[in-house]
Amino acid sequence: MTYDSRSPQLLAQVVAAGGLAVIPTDTVYGIVCDPCNDAAIDRLFQAKHRPRTKSIQVLLDEVQAMDRLDLSLPAPLDRLSDVLLPGPFSPIALVGSSCPLRTPRREPEGPTQAVRVPDSSICRALLQVTGPLAASSANRSGNPSVETVQQAESELGDSVDLYLDGGPTPGSVASTVVEADKNDPDGIHVLRQGVIGETRIRAILSGQTSRGEGR
Repeated sequence: MTYDSRSPQLLAQVVAAGGLAVIPTDTVYGIVCDPCNDAAIDRLFQAKHRPRTKSIQVLLDEVQAMDRLDLSLPAPLDRLSDVLLPGPFSPIALVGSSCPLRTPRREPEGPTQAVRVPDSSICRALLQVTGPLAASSANRSGNPSVETVQQAESELGDSVDLYLDGGPTPGSVASTVVEADKNDPDGIHVLRQGVIGETRIRAILSGQTSRGEGR
């Protein structure tokens, strides 16, 4: 359905019932579900044919939502987030013991979670009603990301309960995923190249780029 004023509540109902939905973000279309519902998360992986060994992100309506989820950003990801969020930047957060999410990746050093605050009025309006959403790109695993809801439906078909059409996204490139790395001179490791180039990220850390210039 075309996005309208009813869409946030409709999406919230689908998510609360353990369903899957496709929504637009500021990068590509994403498939989303309740990040605290194991069965819904299983459905998301099955719909994408995505191996469970791969992680998924959690979308938030604001950076401050991390505190409520017992997530924290290690240095220097906190500095980068001050400049790059909202936007196509996905830092890897540390997960506290009271975090309710069922999506964190289990690491030897402790669980981690990729988070993102999309720079999209539609997406953030949805998130303000639904709360955090587990998310991955709305395509079969291994296929290119999609820019329209029609492309998403062609990829995922009736495995999704609700498709929200917010028009074409700005492009087909996903967000840049970055983790902290104490062995790197700048303290980071780029896990996935995306909209924001590594050169710009490192320029921010060296003080050569300020807010609004880092994308």
